[in-house]
Amino acid sequence: MSARRPVIAFAMTASVRERVFPERVMRDYEAVADVAGVLTEFSSHPARAVLAQAEVLVTGWGAPRIDASVLDQAPRLEAVLHAAGTVKPYLDPVVLERGVRVSSAAAANAVPVAEYAVAMIVLAGKQVLPIARRYGRVQDEFDIEAAFPGLGNFGQRVGIIGASKIGRMVIDMLRAYSFEVVVYDPYLTEDDATALGVTSVSLDELLRTSRVVSVHAPSLPSTFDLVDAAGIASMPRGATLVNTARGEIVDQQALTRRVLAGELFAILDVTVPWILESDHPLYSSDHALLTPHIAGSYGVELERLSRAMLDELGRITRDEPLAYEVEPELLAITA
Repeated sequence: MSARRPVIAFAMTASVRERVFPERVMRDYEAVADVAGVLTEFSSHPARAVLAQAEVLVTGWGAPRIDASVLDQAPRLEAVLHAAGTVKPYLDPVVLERGVRVSSAAAANAVPVAEYAVAMIVLAGKQVLPIARRYGRVQDEFDIEAAFPGLGNFGQRVGIIGASKIGRMVIDMLRAYSFEVVVYDPYLTEDDATALGVTSVSLDELLRTSRVVSVHAPSLPSTFDLVDAAGIASMPRGATLVNTARGEIVDQQALTRRVLAGELFAILDVTVPWILESDHPLYSSDHALLTPHIAGSYGVELERLSRAMLDELGRITRDEPLAYEVEPELLAITA
């Protein structure tokens, strides 16, 4: 049986369409589907005319929100393919309730985040940040092992907070190293932990015993200040906290105090606020590395997102199950 050609429409900002869907990718979409239009809003008469035809909406960052009123304008809509991470800002739960299938490129977007986290975990164990800064000051040989006792990664304990898509990908990538990996996640069963090859521990134990802690929990009301002041106080001197998830998951003031005291290291790709004030002391601390949320997909990595949803579109044309379908019952506990 030959594959059908669904009618699709794109919905996102113009700049996102250009960055995530370059012309070579658009041609590949056009090879398997009929493109009704590229939308930046759903309210105008031309936009409503496109919605009336669309069987599949391909969305991205900056897409207008899809709610009941939009669904009423799109009677043929059967699927939403989101070429980015979380669908929550763009999708009212009514979409899933009405039986529209939804897929997200969250797994594809997780890849560079996991790569960044693993790179930082390895660099943290080798104490690259403080060693490089000291070397830049002295510009001469110095006793590295005396200055940085416990240097290295062999056999060291790494604590992963959150067995999310990214957390699991980090765990998988860490198999290439000789770490002991422990995980805290209240939804992780012992069977799942065994399958992942990790030990499930309490958050208290993870923070007290890990050389490097990497945060991969979703940002939810229940995870606000999950790593609280007491937990940060329990972390051993010389430990490193890596956060590529969301700043509000960590008590930033408590972390800052211990970092500035020279007791902990922090590698933060996310903070609260999103950009710290210009005189924040973490910018100049030898014990901190701040990056402007570069762990997620950028540059050449963006095409991975559009390709992932192109694969999903192919499955729709062949009447196959979606590989990355968003499950309604898990939406509340995911980012």
